[in-house]
Amino acid sequence: MQQVELVDEFLKVFGQKPTRLYFSPGRINLIGEHIDYNGGQVFPCAISLGIYGAVSRRSDRRFCFYSANFSELGTIEVDLADLKYVQTDFWVNYAKGMLYSLLVNGYQLDHGLNIYVNGNIPDGAGLSSSAALEMLIGIIVKDQFKLNISKLALVKLGVKTENEFIGVNSGVMDQFAVALSQKDQAILLDTTTLAYQQVPLKLADNLIVIMNTNKRRELADSKYNERRKECEQALQILQNQLKLDSLSDLDSVTLDEYSYLLPLKLLKRTRHVVSENNRTLLAKTALEDGDLARFGRLINASHVSLEYDYEVTGKELDTLVHAAWQQPGVLGARMTGAGFGGCAIALVQKEQVTAFQEQVGAIYEQKIGYPPSFYLAETADGAKVWQ
Repeated sequence: MQQVELVDEFLKVFGQKPTRLYFSPGRINLIGEHIDYNGGQVFPCAISLGIYGAVSRRSDRRFCFYSANFSELGTIEVDLADLKYVQTDFWVNYAKGMLYSLLVNGYQLDHGLNIYVNGNIPDGAGLSSSAALEMLIGIIVKDQFKLNISKLALVKLGVKTENEFIGVNSGVMDQFAVALSQKDQAILLDTTTLAYQQVPLKLADNLIVIMNTNKRRELADSKYNERRKECEQALQILQNQLKLDSLSDLDSVTLDEYSYLLPLKLLKRTRHVVSENNRTLLAKTALEDGDLARFGRLINASHVSLEYDYEVTGKELDTLVHAAWQQPGVLGARMTGAGFGGCAIALVQKEQVTAFQEQVGAIYEQKIGYPPSFYLAETADGAKVWQ
């Protein structure tokens, strides 16, 4: 999106020009799936698809929100004195949750704002549009009110918004990647300690292709919370015999030794967590060593674990990924995000990308009955003032 376009759109809705522009990216997770709430290592990066924001100051204490993506809802007005979850406010609830979290943590907001947003993240695709919106609001408010708050503190408030205001038991990875990513880098993040390092993402002549199943994935209504509960049950059982703070404290040898304690379903969930945590560390080393072939194999193995042990993929994602594995020039492919629809990623040689999209698209449409969508992803900086 061009800045002049965003300014013109804001002018049409609010009858004045915005005073500031902002951008907040979506994210993909290269590897390390469904272990952020299990204390594991994750390896995400921000992408150039995201949410743009334009803002002007108001003299009252009302926040007026308008989204080009939900134009049928019109402008939704919110008073700072009445920040509660209202189902019919849809996307604005994420913004309200951030405002509420800031206020209850003692930050002063003494006037309202007009906020216009326009995103190009496919809705419900699992590229973390909710975290992108939360961090967009966080950056807007930090900038507009000159708040002394770090990006890490905004990340924690975003997680609190998701967990307590929206009611989704998500982990910290999405907000962290959206807020703190750097272009041409991936973040290795320890979700227990929040220690992290930027790792150069050098993919040589390969591109990241995002494959959208075009099957909507509503996180709050999915089995996401069920998987999290299963992991909590497994941890409680193992803690009777082992000193563990999270499932990711386990190694494969110890899990094997104590596997008799767990019923099959919980054993499979735990096995995914342990193996995926190890794969993430191996993938980081492979990337640093320039061993892209191994990096790709580890990505493939991640999907196998998510398909058979964690059981969060489903027909659509499996069709995309299995088809991708068969194509020339593909280093690796896996689902990314929560699963149950949404997106997968593939690392594909540049000269093979067009043929890859045609072949995988044809296989998917034949088996599923409608086509997928493809996006070429570039890495991006975290949420920021755009102008």
